[in-house]
Amino acid sequence: MPVKVQGDLPAKKIIEQENIFIMDEKRAMSQDIRPLKIVIANLMPLKEDTEIQLLRILSNTPLQVDITFLMMESHVSKTTPISHLNKFYNTFSEIKNHKYDGLIITGAPVEQLPFNEVNYWDELKQVMEWSKTNVTSTLHICWGAQAGIYYHYGIDKYPLEKKLSGIYTHKVSHRKIPIVRGFDDVFLAPHSRYTGVDKEEIKKDDRLTILADSKEAGVLLVQGDEGKNIFVFGHLEYDRLTLDKEYKRDLDKGLNPDIPYNYYTNDDPMSKPYLTWRSTSNCLFSNWLNYYVYQATPYELE
Repeated sequence: MPVKVQGDLPAKKIIEQENIFIMDEKRAMSQDIRPLKIVIANLMPLKEDTEIQLLRILSNTPLQVDITFLMMESHVSKTTPISHLNKFYNTFSEIKNHKYDGLIITGAPVEQLPFNEVNYWDELKQVMEWSKTNVTSTLHICWGAQAGIYYHYGIDKYPLEKKLSGIYTHKVSHRKIPIVRGFDDVFLAPHSRYTGVDKEEIKKDDRLTILADSKEAGVLLVQGDEGKNIFVFGHLEYDRLTLDKEYKRDLDKGLNPDIPYNYYTNDDPMSKPYLTWRSTSNCLFSNWLNYYVYQATPYELE
């Protein structure tokens, strides 16, 4: 949350030059406060795990957040009980006539398929088109980021030689853009994917700004249209053991996966991984909720 001070306090100008948000008395008095309405389009197969990961991060803010979970009507989940979906999830037809402060589109294990071969692609396109007028800001994660940057900006994904999995070092660019406020110059973030997006193609589009990338893992964080769309091509929402579960799942399937990079101590899969990205994750989601949703959304959504 922003700090409120007198508008003419000398320290205010200095702090603002450091890209720290300060609110003066006039703006504070004019603000109305209500719970933020956030839709989570949960495309992950183990939906309850993803619910826990995202709710843990979104709760790390003094803002009140009212969550609506969204499922794809055109897809039948094989790993989440239908009773859970019927009780806790809405369909797009149930929410499409309402407006929301924010939308989160998660990753999905379909990245090796062309977009138009994903069985819920047409429905997801409807959601992304709807978000242009009914959502203040959308946060896209991993495959959701690849899908979003393809739909909104025409930048397609490409296959990697092998799965990218592990914890990689990233460098921040454009430090004065609000989504990276409070980030260290370099930070760690998890990746888990078979495809990537081309950095040079992103740089060609004036509507897009690369905010963090890695020499080894490529682009991580991109802002589109001044924050209307935020793309995170990694998995900052992951828990400590998520990559461990994925690695051992792939082993059991006989896929002969590489050990996740920079994850286990001494590359020993029996060791407990260090959690090295939680503070960055909290910072990212808090910045998105505050600067791109709370500070930008109208009080009367409808």
